[in-house]
Amino acid sequence: MSSVLTDLCRYPIVQAPMAGGASCPPLVAAVGDAGGLGFLAAGYKTADGMYQEVKQLRGLSGSTFGINLFMPQPHHDDHAAVEVYRDQLAGEATWYETPLGDPEAGRDDGYEAKLAILLDDPVPVVSFTFGCPTPTVLDAFTRVGTLTVVTVTTPEEAQTAEWSGADVVCVQGIEAGGHQGTHRDDPATDGAGIGLLSLVTQVRESVRLPIIAAGGLMRGGQIAAVLAAGADAAQFGTAFLVSPESGAHALHKHAMTNPLFTRTELTRAFSGRPARGLVNRFMREHGPYAPPAYPEVHHLTAGLRKAAAKVGDPQGMALWAGQGHRMARALPAGQLVGVLVDELEAARASLTLGDTS
Repeated sequence: MSSVLTDLCRYPIVQAPMAGGASCPPLVAAVGDAGGLGFLAAGYKTADGMYQEVKQLRGLSGSTFGINLFMPQPHHDDHAAVEVYRDQLAGEATWYETPLGDPEAGRDDGYEAKLAILLDDPVPVVSFTFGCPTPTVLDAFTRVGTLTVVTVTTPEEAQTAEWSGADVVCVQGIEAGGHQGTHRDDPATDGAGIGLLSLVTQVRESVRLPIIAAGGLMRGGQIAAVLAAGADAAQFGTAFLVSPESGAHALHKHAMTNPLFTRTELTRAFSGRPARGLVNRFMREHGPYAPPAYPEVHHLTAGLRKAAAKVGDPQGMALWAGQGHRMARALPAGQLVGVLVDELEAARASLTLGDTS
């Protein structure tokens, strides 16, 4: 690992920030105590909700941790498309006996308020998704001693992050579960993302920043692969989602290895932005018609997703998952870190033996 990352964690293992409840303080504490780097997810939380989770985490563990923020999103002019999608979802609202949400419920996810808290009471690491902060914001974090990470999906986005003053890039391949962290949401590029190994290599040749590789990783041998491609650490989301400490819904955890769910796809059905999840009824019926409108669609469907979870119906939930979901192991988070480390060392030993034979 680069010296920047070795100062943060013993092993090149990062637990992804999974918005929606999975990345809760107990999970982050367990990963950190085992030698990895855990992330809280501030997305969809209020600024005070984020602050309370930081306080809880600090009470559980003294290990290093990070927080992920969503960048504010531009306004969409096609309100008619959102209204058409609202009409299409009317049957879902009737079925789950819950009203659709207000698509204009907010665009910035409390970004400025969260920045103010994190600059006043600094944490070790802050990462950003859905865009790159201004150089002024990144410099402010540098001045309070916080390491900054920007999620990127192309070499060009990585260059923007470097020029803006980020310390690290999190390189997200098309295999990743949950939302694609593209800086610009362009429907013309849906499904055109780059695979992780190729992307890491391209970014390595484009910037000098340390790289965290993310996307479909489930085994220690894959850590060895991304390190060989030029990464400094590997990020795991789906692998930790099924851990007992994860705050993910039990139905979501079970679905990862449920034979009923055989594959993942990128969809706009739940949020209006491309996100990878297990293919279920909601995705099949509404994905082809969902407009490119985030966070309007997210607000519209939030109540439906909660209602589906409440009645035990995974067919109406957003079951975010990476392409490696069938390899999920329901191990305690700390134990999983240890297993990944052992697998990484075994892979390295195998490569060494191969070189000397």
